[in-house]
Amino acid sequence: MATPAAEPNLDRERLQLALQSARLGEYDWDMVADVLHVSERMAEITGLPAGEIAAERGEVLYRGVHPEDRDKTRKLMEAAIRAEGRFEVEYRRVRESDGRVVWVRSSGILVSDENGRPLRICGVTQDISNRRADEDRRGALMLELDHRVKNVLAAVQALAQQTAKRTTSLDSFLKTFAGRLKSMASANELLTAARWRGAAVAHLAAAELGGIAPGQTRWEGPELFLTPRAANALSLALHELATNAVKYGALSVENGRVDVRWTRIADGGFELFWTESGGPPVSLPVHRGFGTTLLSQVTGRELNGEADVEYRRAGVCVRLRAGPAAVVDSPELMPEAPTPERLPPAPVISGSTDLRGARVLIVEDAVLLALELETGLAEAGAEIVGPAYELAEAMSLLDGPIDAAVLDANLNGLSVTPVAEALAARGVPFVFATGYGEAGGAPLGFDAPVIRKPYDVTQVAAAVAGILAKT
Repeated sequence: MATPAAEPNLDRERLQLALQSARLGEYDWDMVADVLHVSERMAEITGLPAGEIAAERGEVLYRGVHPEDRDKTRKLMEAAIRAEGRFEVEYRRVRESDGRVVWVRSSGILVSDENGRPLRICGVTQDISNRRADEDRRGALMLELDHRVKNVLAAVQALAQQTAKRTTSLDSFLKTFAGRLKSMASANELLTAARWRGAAVAHLAAAELGGIAPGQTRWEGPELFLTPRAANALSLALHELATNAVKYGALSVENGRVDVRWTRIADGGFELFWTESGGPPVSLPVHRGFGTTLLSQVTGRELNGEADVEYRRAGVCVRLRAGPAAVVDSPELMPEAPTPERLPPAPVISGSTDLRGARVLIVEDAVLLALELETGLAEAGAEIVGPAYELAEAMSLLDGPIDAAVLDANLNGLSVTPVAEALAARGVPFVFATGYGEAGGAPLGFDAPVIRKPYDVTQVAAAVAGILAKT
């Protein structure tokens, strides 16, 4: 059992341990003697000498504050002491010993005698440089994210306008625009996997060609990693070429082939060759579409190179030349190649996608997407349940009659798994409609189709019809 004399020492040791654990340095300004007592930890943080030093009426403390923060810090501290007898402030401090700038949080309390005369200020200082650096990094990331989102929205807007100008019907516009938007999404998913450092040419080719005409497409070349700008441009170019090949070229027949090869060139850039063979005889196009414009102008410029298209009778041949600015060093940990989604083209809602009489629950937290799903599924004949925008709202609708459901994987940060589990327990089939990539996001363990955003609502309608046909 500790003796009374030992208890103060024990309390002092506990206090020192707490201060050390919190990385706090303590100080004591004797205002009567005008002496500043600096602890060892305080000295480590601020660069002031440990022990007793002349306080110079507090100037020794203020002198170390960064010149840009000094006046503001002094005013805040003095105002807080006058108003409350205590202060807490964050500021940059220039270390006395080596001139290094550190961020600190300083807290103190004024001790006065019974007549209100100031006697001392006791305080602690904490080095918060790491925390402030993290905050600065987060701020920079948010600014960069804002910049990228605006760029993406501007690109989508331009893509929609250019597509609309070159299509003659709403149905044609929706199909063409949805395909181009899907291509942008695939490139974005690859960029995200690489933390927006760029994307590999092989991965871009796999994303665009891997899901169409199995056995009729081949791509190969050295490992090349492109900048985000170049990756987006190449992804759109490959999408336009693949779409044209499926509609009119080599991939429109069973025996046709598409070969994509790329190679490095001496200046540090690369050349990519798209060669079609075995398809219908090729003739010069009657009019210049957006795809042709994109290849000849946008792709060439975005890749800091050029694009040449030859309409040979045996098949379309395209050469894309990219400058060295389009290529960056590969990351040490290269993301895995994407698994191609071998999905059929999105069908037009017709008698083959008949949802008449089906009660379909829609669970989607994005209002515009929910409205689009509601309109599209209703046009196919479905009776809509919901839409539910929140997890609790979706759970409350499960007691009613439901034949099928369309579920977003994430509802405002909450997993839709409880809804999926409840539906599975009742034997109600469902489809996941999600923006998450192959790496995760959709609830696991369920035997359910997954439609990736951005999608054409006809894809969702066809998927719902498909799962209903199996029940």
